[in-house]
Amino acid sequence: MSSAPVYGGAFESIPIIDLEDAFSEDEALRRALAKQIRMACTDVGFFYVKNHGIAQHCLDEVLRVNKEYYSLPTEEKMKSVAGFKGYSPLLEANIQPGNKGDLHEGFRIGWEEKSGEPVVQNTSRDGVMAGANVWPDRPEDFRKACMDYYHAVHAVGKKLFCLFAMALDLPETYFDDKTVHSAAMMRTLHYPPQPDAPDNNILGIGAHTDFVCFTILWQQTGLEALQVLNSREEWINVPPLPGTLVINLGDQFARWTNDIFKSTVHRATNKNIIDRYSIALFFGTDYEVNIEPIYTCVTAERPAMYQAITAGEYVKRRLKAMYNK
Repeated sequence: MSSAPVYGGAFESIPIIDLEDAFSEDEALRRALAKQIRMACTDVGFFYVKNHGIAQHCLDEVLRVNKEYYSLPTEEKMKSVAGFKGYSPLLEANIQPGNKGDLHEGFRIGWEEKSGEPVVQNTSRDGVMAGANVWPDRPEDFRKACMDYYHAVHAVGKKLFCLFAMALDLPETYFDDKTVHSAAMMRTLHYPPQPDAPDNNILGIGAHTDFVCFTILWQQTGLEALQVLNSREEWINVPPLPGTLVINLGDQFARWTNDIFKSTVHRATNKNIIDRYSIALFFGTDYEVNIEPIYTCVTAERPAMYQAITAGEYVKRRLKAMYNK
């Protein structure tokens, strides 16, 4: 059975959740936080988090190097292409059928250690996105700034998995053995200005759902672009809020939770008069893990709606549909 996007409820705004208690030793506080997260996941499929623990200097540096990188000539950026890693040019993807392409360029980065020589994980679990990261010659500190942010936001993702487990009435460590070599792919993004957006068939990124478990998105302050579709088919703005990250659930989590968690349709167009930058970390599970409805999400009244499929095979199918690769 294939996964179908599920609209969230008739929400008009995106909830803001304080993660401070995620780091508390008091289990009762963590469970109360998990309850807030469950409500956001079942009603909206999107939420902001604040007090996430990522230093402002880390955010400033990764924005600085990406502004410098995307200002380079296209021919130089094209030197950093290696399969699904590295640079991807404007209009490479077309995520919404019927559109003419997605007006953004990006740079994909997978896991590697922060220090020492760049080395890919020694594992076959990378699946379709296997291979070492590829790094540009300029700017010189591009790798350091990106990996500092990658590891900081990856830690937020691991903490969120614990909270999602509690939100699903599972042991707090339920996802630990399923995310040992998790497919966490980061993508820095540059959206050129589209102040008039004359062609509705060319958006920054067309309407879609993400196919991972969840995405952690940093948005550049002061520049709106992201919108989420509610159950009344109204587009709700998700403006960047200082000090926050945006979390949105993906189709893997919808399948895993038997559609209790919502994978909500969203899109982005930079209608500002200046360039916009954002960074997404797409957080999945180990590729050999079976994605099938979790036992706490299946009842006689709510039977399992999805057949089992490995995470790796699911990602492979979705990437092939998106990029024909």
